[in-house]
Amino acid sequence: MEIILKPILTEKMSALTDKEHKVAFVVAKDANKIEIKKAVEEMYNVKVTAVNTQRYQGTVKSRYTKAGVITGRTNSFKKAIVTLAEGDSIDFFSNI
Repeated sequence: MEIILKPILTEKMSALTDKEHKVAFVVAKDANKIEIKKAVEEMYNVKVTAVNTQRYQGTVKSRYTKAGVITGRTNSFKKAIVTLAEGDSIDFFSNI
C-alpha cells in the first residue's frame, strides 16, 4: 500500500516550511499518523517530530457549456502536515 501519494507544493506551504520546518503531503485515506511518520522517515531519511492530519471532503462544482450545465465533484483526500526535526529538510527539486 502506498501511503504517501504526493507532496503539496504551494506558496503557503513553502512559507510554512521556511518558518516552522513543516512539509505537507497528500496521503492514503486509511493511513494513520504512525504509518505516515514511518513512511516519511524511510523515504526522505529525516527525523519527524509531529504529524497532523486533515480530511477534505470533495466539493461540488458546476460549469456552463453549450450542452447546458455540467455538474461534477472533486475527489476527497487526506492531507498530512509533517513537522521535521531542527536541521532536517526535504528538497523536492533535487531530481530535476
